[in-house]
Amino acid sequence: MTESTAYVLVSGGYTGGWIWRDVAARLRGMGAEVHPATLTGYGDRRHLTTPATDLATHVEDIVQVIDHADASRLVLVGHCYGIFPVLGAADRRPERVERIVYVDTGMPVDGESVLDVAPDPASDHVTARIATSQDGHTLLPPPLTDTVTWGSLEGIDEAGLERLVRLAAPQPIGTLTQPLSLTGKALGLPASGVFCTANGMSIGLVEAVVASGEPRAQRLREPDVTLFDLPTGHWPMLSAPEALADVLVRAAAGEGHRLA
Repeated sequence: MTESTAYVLVSGGYTGGWIWRDVAARLRGMGAEVHPATLTGYGDRRHLTTPATDLATHVEDIVQVIDHADASRLVLVGHCYGIFPVLGAADRRPERVERIVYVDTGMPVDGESVLDVAPDPASDHVTARIATSQDGHTLLPPPLTDTVTWGSLEGIDEAGLERLVRLAAPQPIGTLTQPLSLTGKALGLPASGVFCTANGMSIGLVEAVVASGEPRAQRLREPDVTLFDLPTGHWPMLSAPEALADVLVRAAAGEGHRLA
């Protein structure tokens, strides 16, 4: 982490900047500039959702965070769905991005939507929920027992679970169905992956996928890509905030496991 580096933190669906409270506090305690982003329709911006709110809206949200940040170079952190607006914004402002950190998420490419990259059971689950949307343009937060949506909640204490239920906001459907638009600039930036092992993925499993020859995974062989395991569930900003903050600092410094 350089003196001028700042972090832009973008969490998964239904949540907002509030979810990064403990991670942001630790990073700021280490002298970093931190921008926990709240996308349109989430958190204290939930009242701004309209039928037109889509992935492009959320990309613009992050572009504006980038443009208003004081630091010259930024580490963009995308958790779960958050990687979509992160990549879209990085593609438009690549000169401002030092590294992209993927936190327990996939690697979408140009032309793919959330429904395209989700495993078939998850995509089918969300498609069924869209069909029964009450207003036709948002999905209400599901109960925490919906593990297809929320993933592993391992490690989150009762207070954290209460905050997740109380503060979760409806998800604009357009953010899930609109394809990501990329020119290729974002996917060429230095990157780090953080795998939450209690949610099912790890460096060991990724190594096996890369060794199998899966084309998309070959990007992980590049020397500017580093990987980390975190022994916790899918929401490490709630279950292991100090460990996640420390990993983000290491990622910003170019540390981590390399497959190359």
